[in-house]
Amino acid sequence: MSDKDLFATIRDRLFTAVIGDVMDNIGLHHQFLPPEVRALQETVIVGRAMPVQITDVGDDDPGDAYGLLFRALDNLKPGEVYMAAGGSPDYALWGGLMSIRAMHLEAAGAIMEGHHRDTREIRQLGFPVYSLGAYAQDQKDRGSVVDFRCPITFSNGVKAAPGDVIVADIDGVVVIPKDALDEVIAAALAKVDGEDNVRKMIEAGETTEEIFAKTGIM
Repeated sequence: MSDKDLFATIRDRLFTAVIGDVMDNIGLHHQFLPPEVRALQETVIVGRAMPVQITDVGDDDPGDAYGLLFRALDNLKPGEVYMAAGGSPDYALWGGLMSIRAMHLEAAGAIMEGHHRDTREIRQLGFPVYSLGAYAQDQKDRGSVVDFRCPITFSNGVKAAPGDVIVADIDGVVVIPKDALDEVIAAALAKVDGEDNVRKMIEAGETTEEIFAKTGIM
């Protein structure tokens, strides 16, 4: 299945909760970003991870302003998700002009364990952004991009590597390791079908205890 078809299937039929459930079943227990990473507005992101590593810059050594930020942004490919981790929450990692550039490159969205700014502009653009919230202070001379297309680790220990599939919705952000992708998607689709049957059983008046004993789903 091409990424285009795969992402359409995920958007149409799946959601973060069911994906997380099936990954639990195969031993992938730590795949959700911290719950503080939330959508700027209700949007869904499905795409391949393009991870970006951030580090704080000392006041006495600002270095090269934004570091590799612009190179990383310009390196986005269609269907990719700009994912940033590292640094402190004392500055914004994303903004309106970055959103315009990412849209031009046909990126799927931006997700960061940090803040965004230019909220009204991003909302008007409709570009999907997930962050810790809005904060206007600039990243310049405070936080530097030191690497990209590299594995990154979020504060709760969850890792994202280049090419992992990212799914984000109103309930959170989940990372599907690329090596487990086929297994996870097949299991998630089967679970969705099972949940549809459970829903019908509930509507028919069966108890949840009875249903769980029969199906293992609830």
